[in-house]
Amino acid sequence: MVFLVTGGAGYVGGVVARQLLACGHQVVVFDDLQHGRRENVPAAAELVQGSVGDGNALDLLFSKFKIDGVLHFAALIEAGESMRDPAAFFANNTAGSATLLHSMARHGVRRFVFSSTAAVYGDPVNVPIAEDARTVPVNAYGESKLLVERMLPWLSASQDLSYAVLRYFNVAGALPDYGEAHEPETHLIPQVLDVALGRRASIKIFGTDYGTGDGTCIRDYIHVADVGRAHLLAMDALIGSSQPNELVYNLGNGRGFSVRQVIESAQRVTGHPIPVEEQPRRPGDAARLVADSEKIKRELGWAPEMADLDDIVGSAWQWHRRKFGHGG
Repeated sequence: MVFLVTGGAGYVGGVVARQLLACGHQVVVFDDLQHGRRENVPAAAELVQGSVGDGNALDLLFSKFKIDGVLHFAALIEAGESMRDPAAFFANNTAGSATLLHSMARHGVRRFVFSSTAAVYGDPVNVPIAEDARTVPVNAYGESKLLVERMLPWLSASQDLSYAVLRYFNVAGALPDYGEAHEPETHLIPQVLDVALGRRASIKIFGTDYGTGDGTCIRDYIHVADVGRAHLLAMDALIGSSQPNELVYNLGNGRGFSVRQVIESAQRVTGHPIPVEEQPRRPGDAARLVADSEKIKRELGWAPEMADLDDIVGSAWQWHRRKFGHGG
């Protein structure tokens, strides 16, 4: 089959593009390369450069390729940045997704897997968080994704759109040949590994007074390969159904690790000290986000294959050492 992967020059999209190709599918990557890189696109994939907000470019793409389904990763993702410039997030994440969905409808493409986020839950009342928990985002990033989620049932009812929403928690780790390297880098695990490699002097801890065991935020870390497999299973479920599907799943490990625990894991894995700088809280950061992923396990048979934090950090470390140095 032929699948469109928007944002396929980025971290998760690039992994999913590789996994689709490994399953024998054809892949078209659509990416504006603002944050992704051309060299991140697998050689066997077709790269079309453009923005999901450009309806004309999307119409040309759907006219050229007979797309069987869309996996949508193209988005701005930094929660802190979303609080400084929310309009950019609503323009790119929300309006851009609407433009993509409109073009899909015009060209009869009816299967859509959406990369959403645990940020839609905001600061949860109960942990672990199930899919039916209240959705009250505390940052514009989460709201920009939630607004897309709210569009989808309307499109399913009016246009027979079959969709899966995957709300994932903190994606981390690496494939042997592909990992996480944003510029600038804002995610915790690659930042910590940069300290071990001597590329960064220290790691900042934003907030040490949360109501958690050690006062730092707790997050649910899930390996990127496990996240990718869930997207393929979700698309298979859409393809295998004769009726429009409306699926919503959490993707998480089911275990929470604090910022300090991640730093301690990196010290064990790398054998390097990780100096820290304690900073005030950032606006929009929830204290604790841990997933209840029983629904996708029950309905699609998915479960994380790499659930140990040291294994997740270790896979990222091996890739970072090869890409950026030897940590000596």
